Amino acid sequence: MDDCLFCKIGKKKIPSKLVYEDEEIFAFEDIQPQAPHHILICPRKHLISLTDANDEDAAVLGKLQLVAAKLAVARNLTDGYRTVLNNGRGAGQSVFHLHLHLLGGRDFRWPPG
Repeated sequence: MDDCLFCKIGKKKIPSKLVYEDEEIFAFEDIQPQAPHHILICPRKHLISLTDANDEDAAVLGKLQLVAAKLAVARNLTDGYRTVLNNGRGAGQSVFHLHLHLLGGRDFRWPPG
C-alpha cells in the first residue's frame, strides 16, 4: 500500500526508531507512548486488520506475539507486559495496518478500556 503510514515505516521511507526487523516483521517505538515501553509490531504484509487475515497469515500472526515476548525480555519487563491488537475503529484502531502493541513498564488494570 503506497499510502499506508506503517508500510512506509517498514520500507524506511519515513523515519522511526526501529527496534526489530526481519523479512516478515518490523517493530518500532510508538510516537505517542501509553506506557514507558510502547512498541508497535507489524507484519510487512499489509493487512488492514485481524478481520482481513486468513489461514495463510497464521504463522506471522503468531510470530508477532513471539517477537513481543523477545522484546519484553530484552527490555527487562520482568514485572509483566501487555500485548494488544485493536481491530477496527470501535476498538481504538487508528492506523489501518494490523499491528500489535507491546506495553510495559507500568502497572495495568483489568478490565482494560
